[in-house]
Amino acid sequence: MGANPATGWLKTGMAETALLSLEAALAQLLAAAAALPVEQASLADAFGRFLAEAVVARVSQPPSDVSAMDGYALRFADLQQPLRIVGESAAGRGFAGVVGAGEAVRIFTGAPIPAGADTVAVQEDAATADGLVVIARDGPQRAGAHIRRAGLDFRAGGQVAQRGDRLTPARLGLLAAAGHAVLPVVRRPRVALIATGDELVLPGCVPGPDQIVSSNGPMLAALLRREGADVQDLGIVADTSDALAAAFVATQDADIIVTIGGASVGDHDLVKPVLQSLGARLDFWRIAIRPGKPMLAGRLGDAQVIGLPGNPVSAFVCATLFLLPLLRHLAGDPNPVSQPVMARASVGLKANGARRDFMRATLARDAEGALWATPCTLQDSSMLGVLAGADAL
Repeated sequence: MGANPATGWLKTGMAETALLSLEAALAQLLAAAAALPVEQASLADAFGRFLAEAVVARVSQPPSDVSAMDGYALRFADLQQPLRIVGESAAGRGFAGVVGAGEAVRIFTGAPIPAGADTVAVQEDAATADGLVVIARDGPQRAGAHIRRAGLDFRAGGQVAQRGDRLTPARLGLLAAAGHAVLPVVRRPRVALIATGDELVLPGCVPGPDQIVSSNGPMLAALLRREGADVQDLGIVADTSDALAAAFVATQDADIIVTIGGASVGDHDLVKPVLQSLGARLDFWRIAIRPGKPMLAGRLGDAQVIGLPGNPVSAFVCATLFLLPLLRHLAGDPNPVSQPVMARASVGLKANGARRDFMRATLARDAEGALWATPCTLQDSSMLGVLAGADAL
């Protein structure tokens, strides 16, 4: 078995099957989508989002030379003699005078270094009496000891973050210290979820004899919100063309429309024909992976459309492999596709066959630190209990 590099279609023997390879499908999906518009977001609203452009510091940090310790600011040349204490320098309230020969200023961490001083002696090395301070023991070993120089962290005008950086808590702290209250970020992707199926009831409802509880909506909404998306969950849509078409019309502001179920070829699988009736462009359908072969991708108006399988594990796997990279790409992530981590299989694995198999597995490290992957015993695409206990694909 091999892949035609020009098309990405899998070939078995001399005949091509309508199964697109994972790499070709993902490349096609991302190529069809551009990053979303830029907006200005407050620090409180910027967490987890991606910078749309580089950011430079408006101020220096620290803005002046400051003390790294509590102690006494003095001249290194005067270290071996008693020094007269002439004032105090605290954070936000520096000493206005000049430290002269034989003088010292009581100083606290973060306080500006007074003019004339070039060294800080820590308070543990100092003894005071009658307005004098004597530096005991060895004291500071060099001029400039315990001083944080102006701009040590960053300087005004210097770049402190680059385009595509994700705004983590630490990076938000950095940019706040650099003088920014709002930041240029890519708008949050808006995702609409549509679950189809007359057999489904909402969580908390008692299912009838031929019904099951809908779990895909809450699961996928949580997966998407964790990535920073704004999620609109349209609930359960009846298995009729009119109901499904009305649901699509209600998603007109979405960047991504996600359907759950109904994307296969059964008599009640209506997603594909309804999309076609609305003028949607269908890019691909059926992928060479397990689980999740009947996954659909296309475009309806300005929105990307992803049709996920109805089986919950298949939906989760396809969302992990395709929906999350698309979401990150739209959000401005320069590296939207997760990279695999190498591990050792703890058991022998059968050959894949024509489709790449994404088995649910648990991870563990041995005493030497090697990472081992153990496939879950049951791999049925309907088993949420197995999925919830897994660490990896």
